[in-house]
Amino acid sequence: MKFKKIFSTAKLSKRGLAIVSTVAVGLTTAQPVVANEKTITLSKQEFEQRVQASRLLVKEFAGNLQGTLKPALKGQGPVAAINVCNEVAPKLAQQFEQQTGWRVGRTSLKARNPDNAPDAWESAVLNKLEQKKAQNVAFSQLEYAEVVNFNGQPTLRYIKAIPTAQKPCLACHGSNIKPHVAAKIKMLYPQDKATGYHEGDIRGAFTISQPLSSDWFKRNLASE
Repeated sequence: MKFKKIFSTAKLSKRGLAIVSTVAVGLTTAQPVVANEKTITLSKQEFEQRVQASRLLVKEFAGNLQGTLKPALKGQGPVAAINVCNEVAPKLAQQFEQQTGWRVGRTSLKARNPDNAPDAWESAVLNKLEQKKAQNVAFSQLEYAEVVNFNGQPTLRYIKAIPTAQKPCLACHGSNIKPHVAAKIKMLYPQDKATGYHEGDIRGAFTISQPLSSDWFKRNLASE
């Protein structure tokens, strides 16, 4: 895992932080959050640091997943790629969760795995991102961050949209899936809803929930 090293040497991007403020409709960085009868206000600086940490974690999660997925797809085809998504993605998410103490995963309005179905907050944000995409906002800017009361804890929640690419994605998520690939999907995911996508669609999102009490943040940002 390179996440800790990447973050410790990263510089906060003013341009990137501006993107969050623009894309995240209704985002307020200093609004008090009440959890467990305690009122907590997150400073603008810490909010920005946590958003950047989320971005970097998503970047590494996606990079690790693609680094395994693409060779499988190229060498053995879509069925092997399905196995990678089924086996590797949950393990990667678990490793990052163990490293940070955050909840890390993927979700979608049309989830393949019902365990990845969005909660109410994620559904609302995914719909906001769909609206932004309809307004021709670039995929690089389709992200959202907000501090909310989550499971009784003040938590920074972050979502980053996943685009549907032509070759890597449509073989398993498009409208014309080959019978043997469809059979594999049905075997592993009998409740699958993640088909019918077209190139450029939002296929889902990486989602991160950082409890503000996270020890990881305190350990790794103390010198920032």
